Amino acid sequence: MDSNDSNWNIDSSWSLFLDRDGVINERLFGTYVLSKQDFIFKNGVLEISPELFSRFSHVFVMTNQQCIGKGMISSKTVDELHKWMVGEFRKHGANINKVYVAPELNDAASTRRKPNTSMGMEAKRHYPEIDFSKSIMVGDTDSDIEFGQRLGMKTVLVLSEEKCSSFPDIKVSSLEELNRVL
Repeated sequence: MDSNDSNWNIDSSWSLFLDRDGVINERLFGTYVLSKQDFIFKNGVLEISPELFSRFSHVFVMTNQQCIGKGMISSKTVDELHKWMVGEFRKHGANINKVYVAPELNDAASTRRKPNTSMGMEAKRHYPEIDFSKSIMVGDTDSDIEFGQRLGMKTVLVLSEEKCSSFPDIKVSSLEELNRVL
């Protein structure tokens, strides 16, 4: 971990927000995850998820998927991939409440793509009990960290090949490490 212990006093009233590519599954630099064959869970994620997720009242995935906007994959196919992903977590005893997707292009005038807060606000409408001050956003990019910060969440950067200039609350190498430090 890159900074002092989190000491956030997490209890079952907290919510966990996760980016997908680079946090849950291996991020494919220069291309996209377009099928189950492309979707490779990061080492240890499924195994640690029951313990990690059980600390939180809700677990959400917030993912920018411009491959939809580029016409490389349909929203329906991405939804099917996410249903499969959620099912894999369930097989390991871990629950994801909902997956939120921003399909727009990176250069589009999107209000949904992270770092914009629309997906977080939609989660709040679906789950009004969410308290962003008692939430953690875990991601591997500046837009993930900025998304969490804009909503008043604690932020965790998962270190990767991605060059980041943001200042998260903590930095970790994996969800396994996050589980150890919380």
